[in-house]
Amino acid sequence: MDETTADPTSLMVDLIISLDGYASAEGWPGWWGLEGPEYLAWLGEEAEKGYTFLFGANTYRLMSGMSEEAAGEGSGFSEDEGAALTGLAAVPKVVFSSTLEAPLSWPNSQLVTGDAVEAVRKMKQDGSGPLSTLGSLSLCRSLLVAGLVDRFRLVVFPVITGRTGSERIYDGYPDVALEMVQSRTFDGRLQLLEYVPTVLDAPPGGGPA
Repeated sequence: MDETTADPTSLMVDLIISLDGYASAEGWPGWWGLEGPEYLAWLGEEAEKGYTFLFGANTYRLMSGMSEEAAGEGSGFSEDEGAALTGLAAVPKVVFSSTLEAPLSWPNSQLVTGDAVEAVRKMKQDGSGPLSTLGSLSLCRSLLVAGLVDRFRLVVFPVITGRTGSERIYDGYPDVALEMVQSRTFDGRLQLLEYVPTVLDAPPGGGPA
């Protein structure tokens, strides 16, 4: 398969994470202030692979606000940060929410008010294009539990936020076996880890964990 494309039936959970398993931390900037030009350029390359991005309501509100802010004058974002955020306006997005109302203000955003798992299952069956989550921890967990996730990708940031960390990523997860299929280092400090996940009904030994 061409490296610029992705499997049109695939679903990837894509997360950024601190070393101790948090998605964000109180008082820290976005990306923990550690994003670099190599990582931001890679984000731009990923956006060109034809993914439809899947959001929950909270992540949609956060990211659409940041994208709008980055498009304005004097946003405070660097040129690379601004390009990564504003570029999201052009890509297709599906938002799962029972609280938001259509039409959504962020361009190219479709609202789905029904069951997210069943909607994503149908999208995969239709093979309409590769899918990727963006943030949206509860949505990611539900899709993984349902066995719909083909790739589980993390970018690990070299910080421990034991005191300030929020949004613990793995709370509520089942046991999952992970087969590594790719790894990469960005800017000498960020580690990309990509796996094929298998949800386990019991530990491999068959006994108690």
